[in-house]
Amino acid sequence: MSNPVQLVPNNSLITKTPEEGRQLAVKMARLIIKITQPDEKVRESLRPDYANDASMLISIGQVVATEFATIAAANNYWR
Repeated sequence: MSNPVQLVPNNSLITKTPEEGRQLAVKMARLIIKITQPDEKVRESLRPDYANDASMLISIGQVVATEFATIAAANNYWR
């Protein structure tokens, strides 16, 4: 059996800067896709479907935005 995926890298949402927070949000969004569809070949076969669908791309952006909002709150909005 494969190693479990760590959904919160380094078990922390704390980042030094908003840029690092945004990068973490993207990584976390990608990890949830990996957990949802663990078969790499299936994920790769689906990529052309969402890569050419504006609605799906907007949905991906919404997931990242939600992750980023959570990270920003955990970092007290970098105040």
